[in-house]
Amino acid sequence: MNPGVSFDVLITGGEVLDGTGAPPYRADVAIVDDKIAVLGGLPGAWAPTVIDATGRLVTPGFVDCHAHGDAAVFDPAVQLAALRQGVTTFVLGQDGLSFAPGSAATVAYASRYFAAVNGALTAEGPLTVAELLAGYDRAVALNTAYLLPHGTIRYDVMGPSPERAGRDDLAAMLRHVERGLSEGAVGLSSGLEYLPGRYADAEELAALCAPLGELPYVTHMRAYGERAGEGMAEVLEIARRSGARVHVSHLHGPAGVLLPLVEGALGEGVDLTFDTYPYQRGNTILAMVALPPSVPGAEPETAMKMIASDELDDWWPTLGEVWPRLTISHAPGLEWAEGLSLEAAAERAGSAPAAFCRRLLVETRLEAGVVIARPDEGPQGDDSVRQMLRHPAHTGGSDGIYVGGHPHPRGFGAFARYLGRHVRELGDWTWANASLHLAARPARRFGLGDRGLIRRGYAADVVVLDPGKVGDRATYAAPRTLAEGVGDVLVAGVPVLAGGELTGATPGRALRAS
Repeated sequence: MNPGVSFDVLITGGEVLDGTGAPPYRADVAIVDDKIAVLGGLPGAWAPTVIDATGRLVTPGFVDCHAHGDAAVFDPAVQLAALRQGVTTFVLGQDGLSFAPGSAATVAYASRYFAAVNGALTAEGPLTVAELLAGYDRAVALNTAYLLPHGTIRYDVMGPSPERAGRDDLAAMLRHVERGLSEGAVGLSSGLEYLPGRYADAEELAALCAPLGELPYVTHMRAYGERAGEGMAEVLEIARRSGARVHVSHLHGPAGVLLPLVEGALGEGVDLTFDTYPYQRGNTILAMVALPPSVPGAEPETAMKMIASDELDDWWPTLGEVWPRLTISHAPGLEWAEGLSLEAAAERAGSAPAAFCRRLLVETRLEAGVVIARPDEGPQGDDSVRQMLRHPAHTGGSDGIYVGGHPHPRGFGAFARYLGRHVRELGDWTWANASLHLAARPARRFGLGDRGLIRRGYAADVVVLDPGKVGDRATYAAPRTLAEGVGDVLVAGVPVLAGGELTGATPGRALRAS
């Protein structure tokens, strides 16, 4: 390289983790427009923006392959939380429920039912995938990619009906899938514990997977934990019927149960990956945890009448072991309860846990959210998390939820926790492994062809981090505490984080599979 050559951005003096799994190596990184132009020694080169990465690692931007930022990503505080962990891309449309495609009634349903998870979209329907992606493009600091949400599509065609999809229903849903893929979706997601996705069978889901080609079917399975075998059996049936590649969302539970299921699927020739976040607790809507299948949560007026009546009197006593595991994360109108355990909030309200749960559901119109502890929480559960992370089919995902006064800390710390705890402290991964699990592998899984690697000609989504300092600070008690150790981040060649603070630039692209 001739002295005096100029670039738009220069990152000098760092050790490059290129995402291939190779050990870090010393190189400067030169960026022109939105691409990596040169890797190597660049003495005498010039750029208006120079980032001194001496003593730091230079990595490809991380892809959070399970994020619930569908509405929250527009919040600069959420963008900062992600970028401070090195996350440059959110994969949205998770768990079968998001805002497109659908009519005004469908958008309203998805917004209300999943408000404690995805937040509320200010725009009203009808909404196409193309329109949703256009709303993200260059409007936020992060890249966004979008999965077609099966539950949203089913609701748009069949409403809240629990009936089996007929031939005409399947044809209409398939048209949604084909159009959504043509408009840029990077796969199809399902949420088989949520409504109305719960009503679908393997035949319906396999039919909708048929147009996916190389893109994945991403599933929140029907059962997890000790019952994960039931969920995985359905996953395998769908894969056999459709030939689809499969990605299992937030695969948590005893590793002794889960890993043999993963290996069994791979042994049968199923192209399977999964994400697991590095915590033992989950975060979801209270209605999913507390209501029996007989309550039609997709029909809120009917559901609330049932909750307020004596129809469920025999149900509430069966939840005695669940109440101690719940912490209230989101309770619009009852914000004083956020951050309290359900039992503590009930005591403060002067009622029994079941009665307070009913009040939460009714007064929030089923919108309440909770953080839920796993039954096996403790050293054994932590060992299971570590075993799952080490599996080569694992990809990085936070399952981050940003709604409510007291959300799970994973949205503010998962990726930093991967690095600080599982690389530096525990050695579950090397730094090179981390770039595979958190950048290259998820980028490849979702068809983001020019991302996930530090390579000439690739998109310049680049993170500069301090390997001795990077780590999470968010806790269950203080879940919104920002991570540390990531100082500089570029998205599409533009600095979006400098010195750990937002620059105000919004170069994030709405990504399409390539």
